[in-house]
Amino acid sequence: MTERADAAFLASHGWTDFFASQIEPSEASLIPMRIAEVHRARLSALSAAGPVRLTLAHKTNTADFAVGDWILADPRTHLLVRRLERQTLLQRRVEGRNTQQLAAANVDTLFIVTSCNADFNPARLERYLALANQAGTHPVMVLTKADTIDDASTFEQEARSLQRDLDVIIVNGRSADAVGLLSPWCGAGQTVALVGSSGVGKSTLVNTLAGLSHEAAQETGDIRESDAKGRHTTTARSLHAIAGGGWVIDTPGMRTLHVSDVSDGIDTLFSEITDLAPSCKFRDCTHDHEPGCAVQAAIKAGTLPAERLVRWRKLLEENVSNTPVQTGPRGNKIIQKKKY
Repeated sequence: MTERADAAFLASHGWTDFFASQIEPSEASLIPMRIAEVHRARLSALSAAGPVRLTLAHKTNTADFAVGDWILADPRTHLLVRRLERQTLLQRRVEGRNTQQLAAANVDTLFIVTSCNADFNPARLERYLALANQAGTHPVMVLTKADTIDDASTFEQEARSLQRDLDVIIVNGRSADAVGLLSPWCGAGQTVALVGSSGVGKSTLVNTLAGLSHEAAQETGDIRESDAKGRHTTTARSLHAIAGGGWVIDTPGMRTLHVSDVSDGIDTLFSEITDLAPSCKFRDCTHDHEPGCAVQAAIKAGTLPAERLVRWRKLLEENVSNTPVQTGPRGNKIIQKKKY
């Protein structure tokens, strides 16, 4: 494999100076690979020579790795030596656990997929947006199943109101037109990931973007028309090449998303409230009953929907409640949840 071929592989797979700067002189003999699949007991990666099943050191925990991670490995044995620092990381806290579940790493754009039916839930979509904002990825709202209703404009307008300057795209996941509509975020070396509830068409969209054959396609499932809920058809995360030279990561459906460690993401999501807060009379204003509250004034003036404040407060309280803190003497700290 020539240096030119290696450089072409790296550039096409999303390698940037951010990752290159992390390689130490002593690691010159190692080669970069990108994690393509994460399983309970094994990791698969993409290298300039092709797909590789990595050799793992004893006691390696695959849960510490995410699809999209860049790692350094021995070119002969494929032994994973170390993971490079991530530029972005999508993760969520699972109820009952103190650790975060890793969803995808080094993602440039997050497609938040929802359908134009009962699945469209502003409160849940705001959770996805807070997740994307905190991770440092660019969120794009993708509305599917618009062909099943007469007019999708109401869904589009409501989606745009969820966050300032939010990109919203309406697609037919089974149509080749979806590739062109989403192409601005799927260029060479770019990585996108898809999140959303089960049954909204994520796997169908992945199959269309990746041009997967029937044998290699992600399994898809129908939804119940009564409540627009579907089966979990994707059970593992995987990295696929897409038209235009980009990469797409599919993720299992998440019907319930508990926010945690996303305070900055919430500030971005509710920027209209964040921008008004400094104008309140009191610095610690809760935007509830205090006199001189700029947020309450905006609600009375009709420039801020009251339901936005309700959802902001609920999401903020949930985030504080779910975010663990370290307590105890130095060197012997334990994790416990915050109390709001």
